[in-house]
Amino acid sequence: MKNIVVPMSILTASLLFTGCGVSKKKYIGLQTDYKNLQTQYQDSQLQLTESRSRIKSLEDQLASERQNNADLKAAYAALQNSLDNSINQNSQGNVNISKLVDEINASNKYIKHLVETKNKSDSLNLVLTNNLTRSLSREELQEVDVQVLKGVVYISLADNMLYKSGSYEISDRADVTLSKIAKIIQDYRDYEVLIEGNTDTDPISKPNIRNNWDLSTLRASSVVQALQNKYGVDPKRLTAGGRGEYNPIADNTTVTGKQRNRRTQIIITPKLDQFMELIDKAPETTEVAPAQEQL
Repeated sequence: MKNIVVPMSILTASLLFTGCGVSKKKYIGLQTDYKNLQTQYQDSQLQLTESRSRIKSLEDQLASERQNNADLKAAYAALQNSLDNSINQNSQGNVNISKLVDEINASNKYIKHLVETKNKSDSLNLVLTNNLTRSLSREELQEVDVQVLKGVVYISLADNMLYKSGSYEISDRADVTLSKIAKIIQDYRDYEVLIEGNTDTDPISKPNIRNNWDLSTLRASSVVQALQNKYGVDPKRLTAGGRGEYNPIADNTTVTGKQRNRRTQIIITPKLDQFMELIDKAPETTEVAPAQEQL
């Protein structure tokens, strides 16, 4: 960044030298250098914006993983408490030591399973994220927010990129992005796809559109029909839904907040039985039954 400084002094000097007899060739050269520096500066600003967006996504993932770690610690504390209760009962006699050993082994097995499940879930999230982000260009990532949380893919599309102004009709410039998203959906044929429309709080006044409920639902329906009719996605996998203005992610009192709230989300979710196959089923509850039930 420190090398991208627009040298206004060069432009000023060029103007002075032009008046003092500097050749037209030198003047044109200075103009070219100035334009090149402007281009470099704009590219650097774009890279900075992209980096900040990725940092925000990583921070969200880190917060999710911290919550997962807290859940694991809570599960371990509960199991430890069960073991402590069993040990206290031992001091009172009539405790089968072999059953306590079995309980400890079952507890350790379950904790190990939780850790393995978390690692597999993390790996699944990473694979899905890479498949999504590498298919989108740098320009598209400015208007498309991609997140993967616990195996579920959330793709948020800005309304000014996706629809014609004040309408629910898909814009021409959205075709390329939608075609890439459709390819991803086709790659995960066993996943369900929910298209969810969202608006800001500004009232809508259009013929045949009563309110923001209508607008959000019509926009979601437009995306569903585009995925079906233009890109061949099986309609049995698709669901269109509208949430109107009632699912905001930003403050509707600001222009920027309203822009963020006017969005369409594509939510790609594995079916429950298929998701369990990806991360393996949890052990039967009888393996970690409370101590008092095993005595």
